[in-house]
Amino acid sequence: MSEQQKGIQRNSMTGSLVLAKKLGFEPKTVIDVGAALGTFNLYETFPNARHLLIEPIAENEPYLAKICRKLKSAEYIMAAAAKESGVLTLSVNPGMVHSSISQNAITDSSNPYLRNIRAITLDDICRERNFSGPYLIKVDVDGKELDVLAGATEILQQTEYVIVEVTLFGQMHEIMSFMKSQGFVAYDIVDLAYRPIDAALWQIDMAFVKESGLFRNNSNYATGEQDIEALNSHLKVYRENFIKHIDAYYSDPIEPEPQVSQAILSDDYVII
Repeated sequence: MSEQQKGIQRNSMTGSLVLAKKLGFEPKTVIDVGAALGTFNLYETFPNARHLLIEPIAENEPYLAKICRKLKSAEYIMAAAAKESGVLTLSVNPGMVHSSISQNAITDSSNPYLRNIRAITLDDICRERNFSGPYLIKVDVDGKELDVLAGATEILQQTEYVIVEVTLFGQMHEIMSFMKSQGFVAYDIVDLAYRPIDAALWQIDMAFVKESGLFRNNSNYATGEQDIEALNSHLKVYRENFIKHIDAYYSDPIEPEPQVSQAILSDDYVII
C-alpha cells in the first residue's frame, strides 16, 4: 500500500520523513530545535532513535516531559539553541505559540512575555551528553534558524538530513548559502504556508541533505524498464491532455483555408 493510500501526503513533513526512512535512512539521534508542544512526525517515524527536544518557552515543559516519558529514548532541554552559549532575552507571544530573541535587555521584570533564558549550542550539548550520528536535525525557531545552524557546525559533519523552516520574505538565501558551505544541498520542500494579505508564499519547510551522502548517490530521473514504461505512459497522457485542451478552447469552429494563393516554381526555391 502506498503512503498516499495510508493518508500521508507526500508534500508534508511526514511524507518527506517517511520517504527518507524508506530510502534507508535511520538516524541514531534526532534533534528537535523549537519543539514547542512536540513534532510528532519526527518521533513516530523514527521511534528507535535517541531524541533531544529543545524549547525555550517554559510553559511548554510539562507537555514535553509527557512526550519524553513515552518515547523509547528521549530528553528535553528548556533553552534556546544559538550560535554561542550564554543568556538571551526571549520575547514570547501571549498565545505561547511563537517566540523570538529580543535584542533589548530586560528593563521591566514584571513583563511575563519578556524573559531571560539559557542559550546553548548544539555542538556543546551533543559533546556533553555523548550523542552520536548520524543525526537528523529539525530547526523551527521563528527566524533565528541561521544562528542555530551556526552553533552546530561540528555535528553537521555527521548529519544526513536537516529540516529548516525557511521564510521567503526573510532568510531563505542565507540559509541555502550556509548549508551549501557545510556540504549540503536542497532536497525537498514541504508544508507550504501562504500569507493572508495577498496569498503569497510566505514560508516552507526545506530539507537539506549531504551533497555526497545517501540521498544523492543516484542522479538518474528513472531507473529500470518498469520505471521507463511508467514515464513514457505518463508523457503520452500528458501530451494527449494538452491536445484535448487546445481542441476544446483554442480551435476555430471551421478550419481556415490555407493562405496560399499561388506558387511560382524555380530551380532553386519556391516563391509564395
